[in-house]
Amino acid sequence: MEFNNLLQVLQKNRFYLFSLDELRVFYPNESSANLKKELYRWRSKGLIVRLKKGLYELAFPQDMAIPDMVIANKLYEPSYVSLETALSYYSIIPEVAMAVTSITTKPTRRFKNKHGLFLYHTVKYASFTGYYLEKMSGFEVMLAEPEKAAADYLYFKERRGENVDFEAERFDKKIISKMNKKKLEKYARGFKLNLESFYAYL
Repeated sequence: MEFNNLLQVLQKNRFYLFSLDELRVFYPNESSANLKKELYRWRSKGLIVRLKKGLYELAFPQDMAIPDMVIANKLYEPSYVSLETALSYYSIIPEVAMAVTSITTKPTRRFKNKHGLFLYHTVKYASFTGYYLEKMSGFEVMLAEPEKAAADYLYFKERRGENVDFEAERFDKKIISKMNKKKLEKYARGFKLNLESFYAYL
């Protein structure tokens, strides 16, 4: 298989991130052994980069500048971006660059690759909600709504036995005062959260 053919197929379908399983769909007549061999060859030439076992990113003819949140969605599915990353995206807290934080129904995991650190926290299926598709640099990202990002954050703080110091963590009062309170309370009920301290901060 020629790399130029793969490049055309992936670019046509906007699969700048792709898995071995997706290659099997595009090339049903190729054996898995041959596809793995080609992936190894292309990696050796620097044409693609492995982000984790079975997931690759195009590196040729240029860096596709894929947003980290898009990569976070693809690295571990199903998942949506939430917690500190989402709160920072909405300017509810100051910018946080340590890792991209996400919610999943699968076991807690962490991945590190050329893009940085990606952390995934587990919730029950009933709480895997409150996200939407956000357009970002021509890509779509599964991102928590502001209210769900806040509920997720408070839940995991409580679960770790930590108190939230909203002042010290510089939560933006103006932004959180504009949150949809009904949504926030619905998501909080899913976690059996008490929002008294959150409202007291306002």
